[in-house]
Amino acid sequence: MTTITSSPHTTRPRRTRSRLTTLMMATVLGLTSLSAAAATEMPPIPEVTGDVVEGDGNDYSLKFNIGLTQSSAQYRGLEYFKKIVEQRSDGHIQVQTFHSAQLGDDLQSVSALQAGTLEMTAPSTSPMVSMFPQFAVFDLPFLFPTPEIADKVLDGDIGQQMLKDASTKGLVAIGWAENGYRQLTNSKLAVTSPSDLDGLKVRTMQNPIHLDIWRTLGANPTPMSFAELFTALEQGVVDGQENPWITIESSKFNEVQHYATETNHVYTPFITLVSERFWDRLPESYQQLLREAAKQMGDYERQVSRTLNDQIKQELKDQGMQITELTPEQIATFQEDLAPVYDDWRDKIGGDLIDRIRAESQAQ
Repeated sequence: MTTITSSPHTTRPRRTRSRLTTLMMATVLGLTSLSAAAATEMPPIPEVTGDVVEGDGNDYSLKFNIGLTQSSAQYRGLEYFKKIVEQRSDGHIQVQTFHSAQLGDDLQSVSALQAGTLEMTAPSTSPMVSMFPQFAVFDLPFLFPTPEIADKVLDGDIGQQMLKDASTKGLVAIGWAENGYRQLTNSKLAVTSPSDLDGLKVRTMQNPIHLDIWRTLGANPTPMSFAELFTALEQGVVDGQENPWITIESSKFNEVQHYATETNHVYTPFITLVSERFWDRLPESYQQLLREAAKQMGDYERQVSRTLNDQIKQELKDQGMQITELTPEQIATFQEDLAPVYDDWRDKIGGDLIDRIRAESQAQ
């Protein structure tokens, strides 16, 4: 029989040691199971459907870069896109996926597409307003009251025409996905009215209408790259930011932001873009494959985003974030204060486009 020696104060019978080891192992396994269970709450990546697409006998490789993290719904969509394209091209198109702005932020990625040094990206529409002024319609506050109305607009005639309009300047626009409704977070106070925003330094995207919104509400908007945002929040360079719940959680903003307000003030889509230089090299059959894959990716990514939205909001609460849910009356106060933004931007965006979207909303 083997004996276990140790100091008199720490000696335990083998049986006790074994019991403790068993308990420790059970705890580890339990935690692992909880993590696995949490991971399975994200909708599984669907199986690929459709026949293999015949190409021109050549092999192609494309790099697809996004600004969000590996745990985002957007990156999950990229994984599905890769699966579709590689399987249906029978491996003749290889897709390399990059997250967390590894190859540049949204605007840098779009510039790389124009230069032909990057093949694909899927930026938010907001940073692209300087290139395509009509995209500012997605930044108008409270224009899309529900996700279903947003889908109806983007997947219908309005959204498809906007894709055609964006297929210029060295870019080919092939699909929509969802960044989602934006929520406000900050490190100072619980925001329930526009007056609470007075002087608050809020990070915005490099987008003039977002600057107009926050200035109109009395805040101090501060444009900066998403890649720089966590450090800026941590160091107090800015007090707050606004993004969907899933982005707030995946980027760990709750670690440096104690307060959040569920404003749902802006619904922002992602637009899937391809470099025109790369696109023109592809045979027509592969161009169509990318279009189909982008549509399937967008539909799946929306599903992931919406499935996780309420779950992540609750997780943020559980982790200590104080989340304020606005009443209809409080939302109406924000809407009233923001009416001048519509007046200022109506002619720049196009009054007809705004009216058509509002008509779709009322017909829902």
